[in-house]
Amino acid sequence: MKKSITYNASSAGTFLLGEEVPIHRLGFGAMRITGPGIWGPPKNPKEAKEVLRKTIELGVNFIDTADSYGPEVSENLIAETLYPYPPNLLIATKGGYKRSGPDIWTVDARPEHLKHCVDMSLKRLRLDRIELYQLHRIDPKVPVEESLGVLKEMQQQGKIRYIGLSEVSVPQIERAKKTVEIVSVQNLYNLSNRQSESVLQYCEKNNLAFIPWFPLGSGELVQGNALEKIAKEKKATPAQIALAWLLKRSSVMVPIPGTSSVAHLEENVAAASIELTKQELSLLDSL
Repeated sequence: MKKSITYNASSAGTFLLGEEVPIHRLGFGAMRITGPGIWGPPKNPKEAKEVLRKTIELGVNFIDTADSYGPEVSENLIAETLYPYPPNLLIATKGGYKRSGPDIWTVDARPEHLKHCVDMSLKRLRLDRIELYQLHRIDPKVPVEESLGVLKEMQQQGKIRYIGLSEVSVPQIERAKKTVEIVSVQNLYNLSNRQSESVLQYCEKNNLAFIPWFPLGSGELVQGNALEKIAKEKKATPAQIALAWLLKRSSVMVPIPGTSSVAHLEENVAAASIELTKQELSLLDSL
């Protein structure tokens, strides 16, 4: 007899995006439901769709994607699999990159390009409004005021509800806020890479969602240390402990672990139910 699933993403707690919209603090990053190099269709489209369906079943109500994943593949798969969407599902997407091949990413945040990106994401995702649209990267060749200015215009037109940023510093957030209200920041952050600590602290002070990408980057910390020891004691994987640590690290933290495997998805969601003691948290903080 198959064991029933008792864990749920709601165990991670809730964050109010824009101080209005509740999302569970354990989301799903949809980058990995594409092909190698984040290019083309996934090797197993059937399982990719099953992963998306399972996210909903496991209580995930925040999915993060981008037009550059595939490109277009991730957004199309989400719509093909989940539309019509559950009423509490928030799909966030991003724009500001061009793709020309596997693992090739070229920043392009010109206003005309971003306007096209938004319109095409709306079409692919079958949405009238994108709830959270994130500038994937600030373009060094384009003043950020111009990039965000066109997003603000589209927000005023009703095509975007909230606007977020990705891979930014505190001064860049401050500069962006002079053009448009910012509700989220998506930066690289995990147990072994905390270079964005100051950005996380800024998000805490200003109640912005901090969305760590590559949240399970802890491989170099595993062998023979506290992470491995705690994982064994909890009968969990090191990746699950790393994810549980993120969730306990801050109330504004919204991790989005991604996978193309149903089994890995279930492991990630189960991490939301792992309790860490103060001593364990202190040990992990010190790594």
